[in-house]
Amino acid sequence: MSESLVVENIRNAAGESVTLLIEGGRVAGLGSAASLAISDSAERLDGAGRIILPGLVDGHIHLDKTFMGLPFVPHIPGETVAKRIAAERELRRTVSLPVTARGGALIEKIAVLGTVAVRSHVDIDTEIGLKGLEQVLSLKQSHGHLVDIEIVAFPQSGIMRDPGTAELLHKAVAEGADLVGGLDPAGIDDDINGHLDAVFAVAERHNVGVDLHLHDGGPLGAFELRQIAERTIALSLQGRVAVSHAFCLGALDGADFGKTAELLARAEVSIMTNGPGPVPMPPVKPLQAAGVRVFCGSDNIRDAWSPFGNGDLIERAGIICDRQDFRADEDLERAFDLATRASGAVLGRPEPLSIGAPADFILVGCGSVAETLAKRPFDRAVFKAGRKIAEAGRLV
Repeated sequence: MSESLVVENIRNAAGESVTLLIEGGRVAGLGSAASLAISDSAERLDGAGRIILPGLVDGHIHLDKTFMGLPFVPHIPGETVAKRIAAERELRRTVSLPVTARGGALIEKIAVLGTVAVRSHVDIDTEIGLKGLEQVLSLKQSHGHLVDIEIVAFPQSGIMRDPGTAELLHKAVAEGADLVGGLDPAGIDDDINGHLDAVFAVAERHNVGVDLHLHDGGPLGAFELRQIAERTIALSLQGRVAVSHAFCLGALDGADFGKTAELLARAEVSIMTNGPGPVPMPPVKPLQAAGVRVFCGSDNIRDAWSPFGNGDLIERAGIICDRQDFRADEDLERAFDLATRASGAVLGRPEPLSIGAPADFILVGCGSVAETLAKRPFDRAVFKAGRKIAEAGRLV
């Protein structure tokens, strides 16, 4: 196969006819054919008039939790986060199919839908130890040609209430996890300072970023967000900390929201949302207006937390549109951005389709980004590092 690939007869998101030049798996040029230095030996591919869009980036997924590859597993309800954690731990003991098989099946599913990179939270606790981490690290090797995987060491069962977990988090990062996570410092551990001290101690010692789950609502959740932001600034971790869910932001009064958003922006703490119902959802436009980066992810897909989810980030962006009452083209584009450029930036990826960036993209038979979100076409050609990996829902 030639090191150079030319994808012609395609259009950009504005509908303009463009040609893409790929060299060594990276973008070497995107524009008119006449403006590109195309070698006579370059391989050529007809894009069939489709539009080229950035590859999708899932900012929050759980590769170790999914039941993909198993017969349907009935959902066990739980009215609190703590009860659902307990139910999941019980279910986890009965699952015989390893994470490498279940997570691998999920990666293959999301890859054909256009996801090229993920941030996966992996459970770390004193019962499972680092077994899940080891298997997701294995998936990075076996499935890295399909999807780039970033790993968060996630203390799903708490830290203070599960003595020994703090030490395991240090060990997890030392053995390959890219970030350290946390979970509801008040709601689960009932110790905001103790929990955050433990999380940020891992970040400081190993020089890694942070991504915490925060379900705690109302003023309590807002207080925790401000504590996270203040610690971020104190440790010079600006731009390397994210908070997933942050439901409290959708239920604050103007003054509390304003001071919380201002501090999050100053600390460059990003907020992940996936638009679930019926809980409050962080308001995308007001947060962005305050300077806070918002991004999105699938979260749970066919696991103990939800029997739903298909890993389609275009559908997920559409769900966010419904929850935020986004209807105008520019707002649909805003939602698509949450699943591409914004998520990619949180994962430290370069501007998509920029010169030198990995040639990770999708081709769809729609006229615009807005139409893509509205139609959610199944027929997508997916390219990873300049190589076509999927077409029309199948790996190639």
